[in-house]
Amino acid sequence: MSEAVLALEGVEKVYNPGEPGEVNVLRGASLSIVPGELVALVAPSGAGKSTLLHIAGLLDTPDAGRVRIAGADMTDASDRARTRVRREKVGFIYQFHHLLPEFSALENVVLPQLANGAASGAARARGEMLLDRVGVGARASHRPAELSGGEQQRVAFCRALANAPALLLADEPTGNLDPQTSDTVFATLMDVVRETGLAALIATHNLDLAARMDRVLRLGNGVITDR
Repeated sequence: MSEAVLALEGVEKVYNPGEPGEVNVLRGASLSIVPGELVALVAPSGAGKSTLLHIAGLLDTPDAGRVRIAGADMTDASDRARTRVRREKVGFIYQFHHLLPEFSALENVVLPQLANGAASGAARARGEMLLDRVGVGARASHRPAELSGGEQQRVAFCRALANAPALLLADEPTGNLDPQTSDTVFATLMDVVRETGLAALIATHNLDLAARMDRVLRLGNGVITDR
């Protein structure tokens, strides 16, 4: 069996510990995702989906438990090591695209590659390839404000994939789109994930979309279950 791209082991997270407003968000959450696997994470609002994704993506640290990315234990890694792994191994997609408004669609996909040390010509070629793959190649020179919501999110997908990550984390990636656009954009995301063989963890409220993935995990009372 393939080695897990993402493994969380007994992850705990407490906000305001010891205070009257103490909140135990995660109480021993565990999961494992292998290459090529598309996994849905379903939970009610406030259950800790975003916190779990931030810990999985090395944007936050757990109070207990272990976080492994591509076999490397990152739980106690230095900030520098965490930044390197996050840049090289992890792609993020959010509900709102967060594209840089002053740059074109292509530039938004090229910039992360340049920051990761890619040559400008290779970065541009990869950016054009990704935009073509998701159907917005003809809009490469347009700025975000000139794109539809669905087009903006497709560009955000390309930006997340720009550095060929091993792990894709998405927080309600189609939650800001109308149902028809959401379905189209999600189908594109699924195709790209299948083709690239990366591991993907997708947080969503949309049970229809969740049912189309390989597995559905549920987060409740701080733990993860598969039912």
